[in-house]
Amino acid sequence: MSSDIDPVERNSRVTILDVAAAAGVSKSTVSRILDDRLPRSDSETARRVRKVASELGYIRDVSAASLRRGRTMTIGVIVPRLTDTVMAMLYESIARACGRTGQFAVVATTNDNPDAGREAADTLLSRGVDGLILSTTRTDDDFPSELDQRGVNYVLTLRTDGRSPTSIGDDHLGGYLATRHLLDLGHRRIGLIAGPPYASSAVSRVDGYRQAMTEAGLDIDPDWIVGSTFGIDSGGEAANHLMGLTQRPTAIFAVNDNTAIGALSAMSRMGLSVPDDISLVGYNDIPLVSRLPTPLTSVRVPFDQIATSALELLDLGADRQADRLRVATPSLIPRQSTRPLK
Repeated sequence: MSSDIDPVERNSRVTILDVAAAAGVSKSTVSRILDDRLPRSDSETARRVRKVASELGYIRDVSAASLRRGRTMTIGVIVPRLTDTVMAMLYESIARACGRTGQFAVVATTNDNPDAGREAADTLLSRGVDGLILSTTRTDDDFPSELDQRGVNYVLTLRTDGRSPTSIGDDHLGGYLATRHLLDLGHRRIGLIAGPPYASSAVSRVDGYRQAMTEAGLDIDPDWIVGSTFGIDSGGEAANHLMGLTQRPTAIFAVNDNTAIGALSAMSRMGLSVPDDISLVGYNDIPLVSRLPTPLTSVRVPFDQIATSALELLDLGADRQADRLRVATPSLIPRQSTRPLK
């Protein structure tokens, strides 16, 4: 059929009218067949229209369609950094969820700096995004309230301020599951690499640890809880502190996998074996941890579910008042980094 179609001038844009004329159908038929938001038809007419559109080099004008709907079908995603595997996994999950609904996700990073977060939000909003998904919320910053006052459509994810529309994992439950696993293996001196206090995710995981320890009737030595960032080096520093205690732990729960990896590296440098000398649990279950020389026990977070719920909340917009919180259930994935206490 390609030989029967007159090529459109190289510098002109192929329109729906061009496709309709070449395929011998109406403009509305072409529009319906090529609309990715509608169920895909496999009729003879639909196959002909798609073939003609491809041969002519037709590209759907998303911006024009968006203007007609009053939406750009673009979602702004703000994360602390994409070098953090957790944030990269979250963004990829959001991008996949957007793809299923005909939307497109664009990302900006802040390095966990509140001022950079405000600048990123303003930049994305100035480019006409339909809403924002933020994983940068800090307990020491009131940026979500500022967005509320401005009437911005936004959703928090992975972290929460306790007020805004939010899609998160059940971090309290995850912290409890990690600690309960170690308790069930016979450990009683359980150290905690606690993460930063400005991240609600870390705070909730610490609370889950405390609940499990309290239920087991154990007093928590304050020296067993060490603050950290979410970085690998910080995890190593926390492990050095814990292993330097007179009554050092027999197990460690790190509130994210990066700090657990740092702890694992530090203990190797000390000549300690995981799990023979100490058991170790991480959090998030990033792909790397199952492939380490000692595969890491970790708490798995359902990122795809969290991303889908975030988009649903964003789509509700002003109608989401009665449904402001979605909480996904994590699960413990036992591997070789934990064993019963000798």
